[in-house]
Amino acid sequence: QLQLVESGGGLVQPGGSLRLSCTISGFNLDFYDIGWFRLAPGKEREGVSCINTNTGTKKYADSVKGRFTLSRDRAKNTAYLQMNDLAPEDTAIYYCAAVAVSSPKRIGVCLGYEYDYWGQGTQVTVSS
Repeated sequence: QLQLVESGGGLVQPGGSLRLSCTISGFNLDFYDIGWFRLAPGKEREGVSCINTNTGTKKYADSVKGRFTLSRDRAKNTAYLQMNDLAPEDTAIYYCAAVAVSSPKRIGVCLGYEYDYWGQGTQVTVSS
């Protein structure tokens, strides 16, 4: 059974950092693209960062470029989102998601509709 479990969210002050983890079971990272998305109250879901597992190419939303970094640990079958210099507008529920490289939905634009498998989300709150 494919499963993604996020962890690492919490309350942090502006300017602080968090590292989110996405622990994956039931499938191998080598055959799936991984994306991080977020959903804030009153806003549409936003693709924060995605990685093409074949090429290693990463995409970032303009709002997080230079502050967030997506990485993977194949040995642990885990993906991470390092978030630095956090701001109140980063407050949201963060989700990791996966799509198989063989999926016909996979077009590599880091949009939610491409992704088939989702975690339950982890809350990130940035506030003083």
